[in-house]
Amino acid sequence: MIHATAIIDADAKIGANVSIGPYSVIGAGVEIGDGCVIGPHVVIEGPTRLGTNNRVFQFVSLGADPQDKKFHGETVTLEIGNGNTIREFVTINRGTVEGGGVTRIGDNNWIMAYVHIAHDCIVGNNTIFANCASLAGHVRVDDWAILGGFSLIHQFCQIGAHAFTSMGSVINRDVPPFVTVAGSFAEPKGINSEGLRRRGFASDKIMSIKRAFKTLYMSGLPLAEARAQIAAQSDDAEELRLLVDFIDRSERSLLR
Repeated sequence: MIHATAIIDADAKIGANVSIGPYSVIGAGVEIGDGCVIGPHVVIEGPTRLGTNNRVFQFVSLGADPQDKKFHGETVTLEIGNGNTIREFVTINRGTVEGGGVTRIGDNNWIMAYVHIAHDCIVGNNTIFANCASLAGHVRVDDWAILGGFSLIHQFCQIGAHAFTSMGSVINRDVPPFVTVAGSFAEPKGINSEGLRRRGFASDKIMSIKRAFKTLYMSGLPLAEARAQIAAQSDDAEELRLLVDFIDRSERSLLR
């Protein structure tokens, strides 16, 4: 299941039932878990670890040096979880010492063609990155977020769980959970109602999220007061804890 033209470093660790296509290059310090499918012309540099049952399409680059002038060859890593689909021409770089030393991708993510994920990014589970979405360094994307095609996320920004960025969004501040944004620079447009319904959120939960959105964006309250009201609402709507916790950890300021 490893093509004769593939080049596998003697230091690489390849799991069971792994397929590696023609002309792919697997470097030293790379670990590929069971059941992964690596297409042709893929380059994976180490230290990089892939979990199980990932599918990596042709012309992908994983684990290359970070695009950071402060990088001088330190040992930094890329970690990719299980069940991810990584399409053509995706590039995902290793971390930097200053950023914690690791770029991390979770499980069951759908990463479409020409996506770039820079050094020290942290991506959760079950996200979707449409074609040409790009993350600058140190970006965090939480579970179930969807990035529309050509979305551009500035360094150190955070994208909350279940958020949605429309095609061509340029994001320079933190996007709270559940919120849909669009534009350059992006502005809030509402909540990701359709996405929430598809994930099984009951109508009453969606209504509580809409009420919280109005509190945050339409009440005219300062952020601290809006946060306090949403925290009170979360006593009867546990899903709003995601929003309160996100506000508390936001460092770059909310897109608001």
